[in-house]
Amino acid sequence: MPVAVITDSTAHLPEGFADRFAVRVVPLHVLIDGATARDGIDVGPDALAEALGDRCQVSTARPTPGEFAAVFREVLEAGADAVVSIHLSSEMSGTWESAVLAAREVGPEVVRVVDSRSTAMGLGFAVLHAAKAASGGAALAEVENAALSAVRSSKALFVVETLEHLRRGGRIGAAAALLGTALAVKPVLHIEDGRIEPLEKVRTMHRAVARLVELAERAAGDGPVEIAVHHLASPERAVELANRLEERLMVSGGCLVSELGAVIGAHTGPGVLGVVVQRRPSLP
Repeated sequence: MPVAVITDSTAHLPEGFADRFAVRVVPLHVLIDGATARDGIDVGPDALAEALGDRCQVSTARPTPGEFAAVFREVLEAGADAVVSIHLSSEMSGTWESAVLAAREVGPEVVRVVDSRSTAMGLGFAVLHAAKAASGGAALAEVENAALSAVRSSKALFVVETLEHLRRGGRIGAAAALLGTALAVKPVLHIEDGRIEPLEKVRTMHRAVARLVELAERAAGDGPVEIAVHHLASPERAVELANRLEERLMVSGGCLVSELGAVIGAHTGPGVLGVVVQRRPSLP
């Protein structure tokens, strides 16, 4: 393809999608008791859940500009004319900044970096829309615009068992207001302007699943949408949520279900359940 599409491991594309759509994935790093591992390569959700359960010290780190530059050069040397690199929100991580620094080094005229203002399939749908444009022979600006249009039309919602992991990682901002002592309270959050923000709280996870369906329906409106459901160590709840969403919404191509990887899981903790609603992309 004339334009190569690159993303990072927090996109959590369903298994096989990166290969099917010729997307290169640059892994973030996970540090478990000081040992560094690559997200999705050396460490996955099972190992992450086990580490958290064992109360290991878990933190995350962005890829370096050098790692991005190496991948940019590799795809250009392999025959691509240009690169569109799409990443998780710059409000949550320095990953986008690393990619921007690498693009300046390799050549901003051939490498464009897009801030998805989201993560997981909030990022992933932008990647897939860009990759589909690229596979059709679209030029650099068109592939970049396909990603940006998807970004403007996406909504991510999720519920966590506890805000403790988000608090430790410094990722919750105003969501700290939801911290409480009642163990049964489940915080419902969303990604707004690239940041994780509180939306409301419910008493049980059963009610949280129902609320995610209601909020997704509101975000979807009346038209067809693409839907993704994410979880960490909660496959049954994820399937239940996906089935309910398919009953209530006009879902194009079926609901995608994927487990979150080690980096996002480190900040949300096991039991997280989320939904991403991708409306038909809007015009600039």
